[in-house]
Order: sequence, then C-alpha cells, then structure tokens
Amino acid sequence: MRNMIPNRKEKGFTLIELVMVIVILGILAAFALPRFADLGGEAETASIEGARGSVKSAVGIVRSAALAGGKGDLTSSTVPPTDAADGVTLEGEIVALNSGHLAGSSLADAAQLADFDVVGDSSPYIVTIDPAADEKPCFTYTDSDGTVPPAVSEIQSMDGTTTCGTTAAGT
Repeated sequence: MRNMIPNRKEKGFTLIELVMVIVILGILAAFALPRFADLGGEAETASIEGARGSVKSAVGIVRSAALAGGKGDLTSSTVPPTDAADGVTLEGEIVALNSGHLAGSSLADAAQLADFDVVGDSSPYIVTIDPAADEKPCFTYTDSDGTVPPAVSEIQSMDGTTTCGTTAAGT
C-alpha cells in the first residue's frame, strides 16, 4: 500500500530559508545605507568646487585678455559694458573690468555660472546653489581694489541669512 502513493520531491525554498535571506539582506542594507545616504550633499559640494575652479580660471583668462589688449588698468565705465572698448570679449560676451581684473558684476558671464546663484550687487559676491538655505556650500568672490588682485574664498557654508561664512566640514 505504501507504494501506491507516488513519491513527490518538493521544489522551492522553505520558509526558514526565505526568512534567513531577508535577514541577511537587512543586515547588509543597515551597513551600506549610511555610506550612501548623504550623496546629495557631496554632489553639491563637488558642484560648487567646480564652479570655484571655473571662477579661478575666468580670473586668469580675463586678466590675460586685459593685459594683451592694453587694458591692464582699465575699470569699465558702464556695467555691464556695452562695447569692447569698455571691457574684454570672451566667447562673444563683453566682460567688465575692475582695475584690469574680472569685475564681480560680470562673474556669471565670464565663468559661465548659469546653474548657480551669484548673490550681491557689490563686492564680495556669493556663489551658491541656494542662497536661502542653511548648510548649502558656497564661496565668495572679492573684486580687486587696484592694489591686490581679486580673491576667491575657500568653500564654506551658507548660514541661512544669505551670508557665506561658516567653514564647511571637511574643507
């Protein structure tokens, strides 16, 4: 009589095996998640660092163009400049000069900062992603005063009052 019931081999996973796999995946996720949780902040800092490099390059290029064009001491009389005699031309854009250096009023055009906010009507100018948000990375650009060249600060953090000045962690 025993031979009348066919011998079945069960295929698949037992409930215990499935629970163990879920537990192991949970443990792995608990260790991996904190490593990747703050990628947005790191991306913003990297983006601002790229903008800072762009500004530093623009400062050098504008100064070189001003010296090559005999405008080493020129301060643009109209801002933004309306003709090439009142600034230097970079990629079709006329860039204002301040004592022969890049004027902060032309910072966004010269450094191609279309994706960033350049805050301020006078020096120092703040470059950031969101000027109203706390803890957003930023840096400042200070115009030349005629005796010293313009200055680009280190990466800092916004303090929520459209002021860039708290040193960012890790910089």
